[in-house]
Amino acid sequence: MQLGLVGLGRMGGNMRGRLRTAGHEVIGYDRNPDVSDVASLAEMVERLTPPRAVWVMVPSMVTDAAIEELATFLSEGDLIIDGGNSRFSDDQPRAARLAEKGIGYMDVGVSGGVWGLENGYALMVGGDAEHVARLEPVFEALKPQGQFGFVHAGPVGAGHYAKMVHNGIEYGLMHAYAEGYELLSKSEIITNVPGVIKSWRDGSVVESWLLDLLDRALDEDPELANLSGYTEDTGEGRWTVEEAIRLAVPMNVIAASLFARFASRQDDSPAMKAVAALRQQFGGHAVRKRP
Repeated sequence: MQLGLVGLGRMGGNMRGRLRTAGHEVIGYDRNPDVSDVASLAEMVERLTPPRAVWVMVPSMVTDAAIEELATFLSEGDLIIDGGNSRFSDDQPRAARLAEKGIGYMDVGVSGGVWGLENGYALMVGGDAEHVARLEPVFEALKPQGQFGFVHAGPVGAGHYAKMVHNGIEYGLMHAYAEGYELLSKSEIITNVPGVIKSWRDGSVVESWLLDLLDRALDEDPELANLSGYTEDTGEGRWTVEEAIRLAVPMNVIAASLFARFASRQDDSPAMKAVAALRQQFGGHAVRKRP
């Protein structure tokens, strides 16, 4: 199958490689000429045979602009697939705008990171059944072999919604491992923290790919001494918690893991200074002054 691919960064570039290995023709465009197959979006579209299918794999903050520009070169019957981490609520308005031009739209939540080239990607798809069927060869090539790794989650927006929840769960899982790691590292009786983590990788109910990656990180830096604790978030955790509030779903673990990321960015927490001041005021408890 022939596919246009916009955005050839860490994810998009590896997806192009996996699709080509499976025998598909991929014409990729990126603003970085060193990785792009063509000089412009217009050239990419020109090289595709109608009806065209173009997969957009760019950061969420520029997705709308990229799709709007791309749509100016497309024709009725063409199809755009957004595989980036867009907010699900953007999908249906975007699909409606494209439908006015006769252009189809699908949203795909993609998980797999930099390991997807080798292992395959988990794909969560939102869109019409006819569009899903049209892209089935592409999905089959990108997903891992076997029965898992793909779902048509529902109509437009469902793919990104599923990926949002997926990433919220990821926040909670990562933080549980992180808290366990910290407790092990503070313990007086554990002398081999990396070894304990490694022992959980097989036969344990907490074994997972994330645990494997933590083990890999500890192999490279046993005390994580070369890393800062400052942790960013890319939005999906916030959106998940917002949806939990809207639907009155208790989400204690995921919310706490999101707030922990916020706390990681504070060198000297104003809130904790207020707590220290209050303890001193009502109980005369000692406080630590700045040197």
